[in-house]
Amino acid sequence: MRVLPPGARAYILCAVLAAIACVAPALTDSGTPWATVALLAVLYLGCELVKNCPLPGSRVPEGIGSFFPVVLAAVFLLPPAAAALVALPGGLAGTVVQRPARVRRVWHCAQQSMAAWVAGQTYRLLRGPEALGSGGSGPPGAADPPVWVADFPYVMLPAAAAAVAFCLVLTALDGGILAVAERRPAATAWRGLLTRSLAPHCVHGLAGLMMAVMWRSPYGLPAALLVLLPMYISCWVFAQYHRERAAHRATIRALVQAVDIKDRYTRGHSERVGQASAMIARELGMAEDRLEVVRIAGILHDVGKLGVPTRLLRKDGPLTPDERRIIELHPEYGHEMVRGIGFLGEARSAILHHHERVDGSGYPYGLTGDQIPVLARVVAVADAFDAMTSTRSYSRARPVEVALAELARCAGAQFDPAMVGALTGAIGRHGWHPVVTSDDDLQVISGASPPGGGQGSPTLAALPGQGARPTAATPASPAPPGAGT
Repeated sequence: MRVLPPGARAYILCAVLAAIACVAPALTDSGTPWATVALLAVLYLGCELVKNCPLPGSRVPEGIGSFFPVVLAAVFLLPPAAAALVALPGGLAGTVVQRPARVRRVWHCAQQSMAAWVAGQTYRLLRGPEALGSGGSGPPGAADPPVWVADFPYVMLPAAAAAVAFCLVLTALDGGILAVAERRPAATAWRGLLTRSLAPHCVHGLAGLMMAVMWRSPYGLPAALLVLLPMYISCWVFAQYHRERAAHRATIRALVQAVDIKDRYTRGHSERVGQASAMIARELGMAEDRLEVVRIAGILHDVGKLGVPTRLLRKDGPLTPDERRIIELHPEYGHEMVRGIGFLGEARSAILHHHERVDGSGYPYGLTGDQIPVLARVVAVADAFDAMTSTRSYSRARPVEVALAELARCAGAQFDPAMVGALTGAIGRHGWHPVVTSDDDLQVISGASPPGGGQGSPTLAALPGQGARPTAATPASPAPPGAGT
């Protein structure tokens, strides 16, 4: 608790006290159906524990959240206080990936317990228990057999209202803890929470209702479990998918961080090239899945720098021809490094060919026009644009308008005109708001000229490769800070 601000501690304590007040009536009421409470609590606990079981050879999946159909089934089958009690074991067993873990588990318990109680009260207010049908709510084999008299479709109204109430309480409490624990402004603490959560909670509510209906049917608990099983398997598979995606992101992040550490002059460049590449792809109307591949290609385009001697990447003076030839190997180094990473797909060819030029004077293979992969042509434009609008050791940043004009001048010889036009159109509509990850890499995001008025800034077409620094042989006509050195 010592890592939390005092306001957050007080907020959590109030939530715990409120949760105790919610479950207390069930503990003192002699009519609480303990058999059903115990079965549902164990079932919810089991769902949370099994959900955390990874595939063989993998780690525990993260990010799926809690499996709420069981809790919502308890809301439909039990009094509100008893439903609040069912939420406690699963809340304690839920996935926690950040510290302090114990405090977060207690918070989840209190949060879910209060949400279940409010959902139960909402369900009763709309006469949900009567619509679901009376009858035994205990396990199969109880003295009184269950009676299945559910009033469809009316029963779906109180069930939906209960699911919405459950979601509202959870998101309201989540926003509150963000406001007090992370000191977020009240205007932003709740932003997006409800819209992201409402649809999943409604789906969980529908599954919980079907489970409750089957529980009350002549088939009892086995039928309820059969309703629950397909959805649970789907959620578990989604957890594995989410874990795999998180591993992909971690791989990309590690590679980019390694490049940034090695080449301090281009720190943040990779993220911005990915951002500009995605803007071009979206302007061209590419599908969302391919747009993500383009973004990853932009982020990883310079990963081959890891194979280039650090002294060359950090050299302040002009490069010799031999040094430049070494640096021009970085696309091939990068392609070799990522060739075995299957999820990169089309991004691998963009890493290899992002220094090709449409007139054939680029490297490493001197491809021309449509021989150059589409993604490589996208990344080439994004790379050169960010290089021109960033301050490097060998050049000052240029205004966005000047950089776009230079790209347009070189379109048809160095760059694909369609890609240049797409970037110009995207920036014209949305502006250029780059991701800034380091104070050492200053970005020009307005039309103001850089110090010195931009005089002596490099020309893109001065040398065959758009990504080189000035060479010792051509001190008077330096090449652009282009796409990758």
